[in-house]
Amino acid sequence: MSQPILLLPGIGNSGPDHWQTLWQQAEPRMRRVGQHDWEQPQLKDWQEALEAAVAGTAGDAILVAHSLGCLLVAHWGLQTRRKIAGAMLVAPPDPSGPAFPAAARSFAPLPQQRLPFPSMVVASSNDPYGSIAFSRNAARAWGSLYRSVGPCGHINAASGLGHWKAGRMLLWELSAS
Repeated sequence: MSQPILLLPGIGNSGPDHWQTLWQQAEPRMRRVGQHDWEQPQLKDWQEALEAAVAGTAGDAILVAHSLGCLLVAHWGLQTRRKIAGAMLVAPPDPSGPAFPAAARSFAPLPQQRLPFPSMVVASSNDPYGSIAFSRNAARAWGSLYRSVGPCGHINAASGLGHWKAGRMLLWELSAS
């Protein structure tokens, strides 16, 4: 896999113990897409940042999104003309669920169309932000591969995954499809 990889954290960004941060530190071709406001996200602003980041890559990038970053990719993917190699969508949150942050309401409703690039939804069986049924339905709507990683919470730093080697294997699987 030689494509550039763009990391898309969710609300609040990914802290120092999050697998996205650890991946970025370990591999120079992985680059985080920065956002103007990590705490009060606005879909339009986040889409503009993603559009600029994809435009600035050499070659077709792979997007690796976590949480709210997954909803960003789904919305962006349905309105952009840019081409990417694929997207790994980890722990998508349910925008109609009780745990969804009010500050991120501009990311609702959940897009229901097939994404124009290969994608994979990765879900945990005990994610407080999105049930397995929700994740399966999102994968079906987006035309994504679906992978469950068992009980890993929100697949974040609190899950204690460290460098999340199993996630890297899923990324390799996506890039080979």
